[in-house]
Amino acid sequence: MAERAPADVVGVCADLIRFDTTNHGGGDAAGEREAAEYVADFLGRYGVSARIVESAPRRANVLARIPGTDPALPALLVQGHLDVVPAGAADWSVPPFSGEVRDGFLWGRGAVDMKDFCAMVLAAVAEGLRPRRDLVLAFVADEEDRGDFGAHWLVERHPSVFEGCAAAISESGGYSCPVPAADGRTVRLYPVGTAERGTAHLRLTARGRAGHGSRPNDDNAVVRMVEALHRIASHRWPVRLTPAVQAFVERTGAALGVPVDLSSGAAVEATVARLGVAGSLVLPTIRTSTTPTVLNAGYKVNVIPSTATAQVDVRLLPGAEDEVFAVLDALLGPGVTREFITHQPPVQAPVDSPWLDAMAAALRAEDPDAVVVPYCLGGGTDAKAFSRLGIACYGFAPLALPEGFPYRAMAHGVDERVPVDGLRFGLRVLKRFLESA
Repeated sequence: MAERAPADVVGVCADLIRFDTTNHGGGDAAGEREAAEYVADFLGRYGVSARIVESAPRRANVLARIPGTDPALPALLVQGHLDVVPAGAADWSVPPFSGEVRDGFLWGRGAVDMKDFCAMVLAAVAEGLRPRRDLVLAFVADEEDRGDFGAHWLVERHPSVFEGCAAAISESGGYSCPVPAADGRTVRLYPVGTAERGTAHLRLTARGRAGHGSRPNDDNAVVRMVEALHRIASHRWPVRLTPAVQAFVERTGAALGVPVDLSSGAAVEATVARLGVAGSLVLPTIRTSTTPTVLNAGYKVNVIPSTATAQVDVRLLPGAEDEVFAVLDALLGPGVTREFITHQPPVQAPVDSPWLDAMAAALRAEDPDAVVVPYCLGGGTDAKAFSRLGIACYGFAPLALPEGFPYRAMAHGVDERVPVDGLRFGLRVLKRFLESA
């Protein structure tokens, strides 16, 4: 390996933030190529050969492999995305791509989603990372849209890169969540993502008879669509406990001294409410959600249009897809059809595994009081792509967060920032995990 010089994880993260890698969606993105070149050059300086592959001009992905000391072990995929969502500078306290350190925080778009994790991986390499097993590194494009230029494209066009990977780690898990216990203690939970709800973005089309707005019309496409959306939005999906959600509720309840009753849907909801702040992590994932988000119809106030369209954001629990779509079709009613805009199935990895054990051990080495629990993400990540290869995908991007820090509001939010000390904590935990797993 090449001679190494120190690389501060905060400085590396600030460098990454300063690349404006805004992804506007629909193929409109900026800066991914420059960020990818930085990553590849950084890895090269520390003896790791990396290559950049483009799915389209300037839609760049970085791939590398670090040999482990025991090549007989299955490989681990370490994946993160370099793109970010847009940031309106006028709304921010600092320029969103400045990478400024202020008041103990590193500020900027991508600070927690997810250039912090990418920086930790790079800094671990710079510190002389020596893993037991081969590590496949993937720094990808387009996660903030559909992944068509990033993870999904790589899985379809370059699956051999990930051959032999048994598990993967990435964003959305491993961060501290201070929660008050029943006896007055503060318990530091560290949720690790072991599952994700599936994503089904639907386009609905209602068809009817066009006509003059002044005349009666019992075949009005707008009315049909509004009634269908009302039925969908009003439908109360049943509580359904997946392994990740059940384990989270049971283990968090035990740590907080909160009674746990899972005997009925109402009992589950009451238990989640008793979990307080911790309950907010699991509340979106105890049931499917169907949320109308877009509605289009008509072009003139005195004309009844022949069609109306809408979009619905559907998030599905593992094992619930067939049932949900059957109910949805009944809720649409006559004259309304659906089609997929995006359809990515749920993700589910084992909640009890040597991988999770190694993550917990790495966290407890830095925080002996850490309570590590599995949980299910309400949204989605590039795990939906890599899980198609049979890889068990986990959300593990460790961070230490101060009490009261609104971490979940940071991703995609205004004034996104990450605590400097928490970032350095995360590096220590991540490096320990990558060397011991």
